Amino acid sequence: MEDKTVDKTFYYDIETLKNKKNEIKKVFFYRICGTGMGAAACLLKQAGFSVEGADSTFFPPMSHYLKSTGINCYSLKDDAKTLTPEFFKQFDLIVVGNVIPRAGEDAKKIEALGVPFCSFPAALGALVLCDQNVVGIAGTHGKTTTTYLAMQVFRKLGLDPGYLIGGVLDGAPSSYLGDGSFFFIESDEYDSAYFEKFSKFRMYTIDHLILTSLEYDHADIYDSVEEIKKEFRAIIPSVSKSILFNSDYPDAVDLMRTYRESAKSNYIYTYGMNDASGPRIIEKQSESTRFELTLEDNLTHEFVTSLVGEHNILNISAIIFFAYRAGYSVKDIQAAISELSLVKRRQEVRGFYGESIVVDDFAHHPKAVKLTIDAMRSKYPNKKINVVLEAHSATARSSIFQKEFEEALSQADSLIMTKIHRPTTARSARDLDINAIISAHHLRGKDGVVVSELDDLIKELDKFKQKSDVVLILSNGTCLGLWQSDFVDKLQK
Repeated sequence: MEDKTVDKTFYYDIETLKNKKNEIKKVFFYRICGTGMGAAACLLKQAGFSVEGADSTFFPPMSHYLKSTGINCYSLKDDAKTLTPEFFKQFDLIVVGNVIPRAGEDAKKIEALGVPFCSFPAALGALVLCDQNVVGIAGTHGKTTTTYLAMQVFRKLGLDPGYLIGGVLDGAPSSYLGDGSFFFIESDEYDSAYFEKFSKFRMYTIDHLILTSLEYDHADIYDSVEEIKKEFRAIIPSVSKSILFNSDYPDAVDLMRTYRESAKSNYIYTYGMNDASGPRIIEKQSESTRFELTLEDNLTHEFVTSLVGEHNILNISAIIFFAYRAGYSVKDIQAAISELSLVKRRQEVRGFYGESIVVDDFAHHPKAVKLTIDAMRSKYPNKKINVVLEAHSATARSSIFQKEFEEALSQADSLIMTKIHRPTTARSARDLDINAIISAHHLRGKDGVVVSELDDLIKELDKFKQKSDVVLILSNGTCLGLWQSDFVDKLQK
């Protein structure tokens, strides 16, 4: 049934965009400072489009990134007198961020301007990716990290690949057009815009698909994992070259079983800790991991990387399989994976707070929480791992994973949880009972506390200044504003 609350008179879907591509020269990004929007804006500029944008707030690092590219940005609040209907009519297309709600004033304003509008995945798919050899990296966990690893490995193999990564990189932009050999894109299953309630990756024209994992998440838009699988079913038949998936996840196995014979891509292969291909970890060190894989030559090969933790070894294994399939030798791949970096906020050491190491990570799903704690155990085997968790996303702050969070966090030596300040928007779920998780931690004989405000959090963190511990801060938000406070200035490098 058509959604009559959205005026689609000037809406361009991806097919319309493809047909109108030659008529589009000047593009405006509405809410440009989001991670995906900012990266997409920079890609369009590299592709030759004239790009400007606006947002209500501009926070680093994306604000600094946009400024460095020379994209002209406006404040929706301070520049309201400039951003008139007549101003917008100079643009051929308005790209709308998915933070804009359907019932909000911004949506009504955009629909009434008389200027064509679209989502940023549609703009990417039609204006940039349709001419690329696209490698879509999808899954519940590991998308950002795996995409960044792919970019690094293929650069070391001598290519100059394009990419779009939903995270902040150290010394590199979040998006880059590249030489056309490959374009690695983090392929998100979250919806695209208030007028396009389906996954972003459905508009990316994916040639190769890497599925790192598949579990239930995004409970604010999906009722079950079956609904997420439905989104993948919409694209898998059109993936033209290869599909690689992690067979450790039953839902991924179930999804792929249907397509082994019928998919357009007749090359579907697997990896995983429980897969015959591996990876199989041989040795863990604090600064490296040695592991082996059985590649398509049916021989077992050994690899050593600077990455630690099972999660990261799975991520780099996917890229090894893909690189070998692309024709690179085992020797060259072994050299390319030896020294690799992670995206900011993925096991990022932010510094020392007194004597304790502070690590920042984006983990917000119980599986990711468990794997990140495990990685810290491998990297710091002789230190206590003290966890701070902010349940920030709609799914994380819901009761859906109540028991799973209790289990994952049981691995922490002590636990600080931030109070949930807004109800979950997950469908048919209550709020996460963080007090119950803390009580379960107490029953294990471990310290645990709930904090409500930033000052309370910092008082708790002060207790670790005289200890030689690890403080692992897990949040896909700001953690009560911790990362925007003077706490950052007190960290010693």
